[in-house]
Amino acid sequence: MRATRTAAAGVLIAVAGSSACGLDGMERPTVAHKHSLVIGVKADQPGLGLKRGPDGGYEGFDVDVATYVAGRLGVPKSRIRFRTTNSSVRESALGSEVVDMIFATYSITAKRKRQVTFGGPYYVAHQDTLVRADAASITNVRDLKGKRICEVTGSNSWRRVVEERRIAARPVNAPTYGACMDGLAAGRLDAVSTDDLILAGFAAGRGGKIINAPFTDEKYGVGLRKGDLEGCELVNRALTRMYQDGTAGRLLTKWFGKSGLKLTTSVPQFEGCS
Repeated sequence: MRATRTAAAGVLIAVAGSSACGLDGMERPTVAHKHSLVIGVKADQPGLGLKRGPDGGYEGFDVDVATYVAGRLGVPKSRIRFRTTNSSVRESALGSEVVDMIFATYSITAKRKRQVTFGGPYYVAHQDTLVRADAASITNVRDLKGKRICEVTGSNSWRRVVEERRIAARPVNAPTYGACMDGLAAGRLDAVSTDDLILAGFAAGRGGKIINAPFTDEKYGVGLRKGDLEGCELVNRALTRMYQDGTAGRLLTKWFGKSGLKLTTSVPQFEGCS
């Protein structure tokens, strides 16, 4: 009887160990052992996350990186479902378990880390500025004084101009960067200032010119539910492998090789899981 009780206790310990429970007994959601994954991406950012038509799939650097990482976690492409996740809903989408992970030009910030656990970064971009092709008066971020710049809901890019650098630009709200490009083309905006990879994708497909005057580091992280440290560690191992086996370099060249941007193909310094 004693042997039976001991064996049963061993089974219970094994089950508890596979449930990702915290010290308080609460189960912690993790991507570490998922059979399938719902991954949040952008739908309107050429080169990064773009949806091909109403019933089409998604394509871009973020999509390819997400597919690679999921594969390293044991989830093949056939068991991935991508979901459009705009900047304004990224935290709520993770918190409400609408998505399991987010690869959506999601810059790691101290404020966001209070709500989200970040893997990576999987790339370090730099904020730059895109203007109309015939614009000559804007050559650096200081020239945005008095200019109409795009303020995308949920994005921090405009804050880096107006609040961090105290440049008196005039933010104009828009729901997405695609809408920013519409406003720039129509003359409602003078400039779009955000990550250079985002701008490169738009410039290739919709025109305009990047002024090539970067002024920040934007660490693109993999968004995970707060507290998913096990999943975060596995994601970081996958990202390290992605750079070491040459996949990262191939994907960067595939999507941005013709943009003229200087691309970094070495493993970024990770933030650490917390």
